[in-house]
Amino acid sequence: MLEDLIRNNRSYRRFKQETSVRMETLRALVNLARLSASGSNLQPLKYVLVADPETNAKVFPHTRWAGYLNDWDGPVEGERPAAYIVILGDTDIRPSFGCDHGIAAQSIMLGATERGLGGCMLGALDRRGLREVLDIPERYEILLALALGEPDETVELEEVGPSGDIKYYRDDDSVHHVPKRSREEIILQEWAA
Repeated sequence: MLEDLIRNNRSYRRFKQETSVRMETLRALVNLARLSASGSNLQPLKYVLVADPETNAKVFPHTRWAGYLNDWDGPVEGERPAAYIVILGDTDIRPSFGCDHGIAAQSIMLGATERGLGGCMLGALDRRGLREVLDIPERYEILLALALGEPDETVELEEVGPSGDIKYYRDDDSVHHVPKRSREEIILQEWAA
């Protein structure tokens, strides 16, 4: 069921690093993005696929993890992603990319979840360093990096409490809690016949 897939598609930030992700899997995930909607059907997105431990180690220092977890610097060695998909915008096709990369990223992440993988969409990146490490030409704007692998943490959804605090957090057992606003709070108006 789609709702179950969406509920299980969480931002995982710790992985079983030794469990590899095959290049064939990354290609299949990008194919889901290729089949997804694109503004004016221009299809300006390109992808860099990384599933090599040596290259992963070069990519990792250019990623930023979990802004709300101030006392955590990101996954340690052994918990890091086994693969990355870097989403690029081809400025020769279009100068800006609207929501295309969000649609593509969600399609990829849902496909990853369906395959038993987890991931995290990373928008906080050292783009200059990532460009150098992956030898990405200047015409491509780095939009997102998707970190992928077999999840090695528990993530639980919960309702936002009375304080209204939406910040995710980890409890003493390292369970990652993600508060979600209620449906009643987010629906501003309803018009029905």
